[in-house]
Amino acid sequence: MKREFYEAEAVKNAWSSRQLERQINSHLYERLLMSNHPEAVLSIARSEKEPADAQDIIKDPMVLQFLGLKQESNYYEKDLETKIITHLQEFLLELGNGFAFMARQKRIHLAGDDFFIDLVLYNRLLQCFVIVEIKTDKITHQDIGQLQMYVNYHDRFEKKDHENPTIGILLCADKNDAVVKITLPDDNQTIIASKYQLYLPSEEQLLKELRKVK
Repeated sequence: MKREFYEAEAVKNAWSSRQLERQINSHLYERLLMSNHPEAVLSIARSEKEPADAQDIIKDPMVLQFLGLKQESNYYEKDLETKIITHLQEFLLELGNGFAFMARQKRIHLAGDDFFIDLVLYNRLLQCFVIVEIKTDKITHQDIGQLQMYVNYHDRFEKKDHENPTIGILLCADKNDAVVKITLPDDNQTIIASKYQLYLPSEEQLLKELRKVK
């Protein structure tokens, strides 16, 4: 099934061998099975549309297999952050299109209190700052509030007039989509909670999960 998918897409979209290799290496087939919006994922892969907002660019879930962390082992947020910095190029490619690294553990000072932002990136396609907070547990509404504060800070003190509003990404081990949705305003377009996976599931596992949804 996987091979037939790539063969059909290659013929339909007239992909060169290099383009086909890139789609295979980006795990397009697996992402379609995991995605809640497969049409959008496939449309961008076919270059039928340019990414218009953060949801089009940022992957959910992200597969961080290149970090080399064992699925069953215990690790801290600092461990994950250190691994990401060590494998920064792979992480930026996995994160999505157009990302550039700006800062790690960026300190902000607010009326006597210090806060440290895990990662600050910039996206040249969206022309905005991107704040990444790393959580190795299931995220809470407090985590979302913390990220919102960091986003507000950059919008008020760092963003230039020609730039777009800052985007915040909670990179988490698990999430409750209902909690995320109810914590954020209905018109939210700047805060995204994205699960990470240390290993890409097998095709059999993906198909099993897909059948549960149908």
